[in-house]
Amino acid sequence: MIKTPARRLPVVLIVDDEPLLRMFAAEAAEEAGFAVLQAKNADEAVMVLEAHPDVALLCTDINMPGSMNGLELAHAVRNRWPLIKTLIVSGQMMPGPSDLPPDSCFLGKPYHTEAMIAELHLLVAAHTQDGIPACRK
Repeated sequence: MIKTPARRLPVVLIVDDEPLLRMFAAEAAEEAGFAVLQAKNADEAVMVLEAHPDVALLCTDINMPGSMNGLELAHAVRNRWPLIKTLIVSGQMMPGPSDLPPDSCFLGKPYHTEAMIAELHLLVAAHTQDGIPACRK
């Protein structure tokens, strides 16, 4: 019997200035089958995106040092790479739906990594209606 290789999930870029949080999120995404890239801030994230055109998902914290916060990064990514879907996370801010770019969801911190993975799967599978994926609430 010929075994078909498991289909790899899309590439996700995890952006968080807190190394342990970034590491836990990256490890959970890898264990779930995603290919993972990491960045510590928005500026580094843009460099990673420029070097890796296969990134399909962005998972970014809002509060980060640098030239832009994660919400600004999400909008910049949407403008430059419109096919990338975004999961925005924060423990300090709660953006409203109108603050989020199209094809994005918000998840409050602290979160269980299972919740993050579920949101990433929803973003991958989402059939958007008016640019808003069917995020879990």
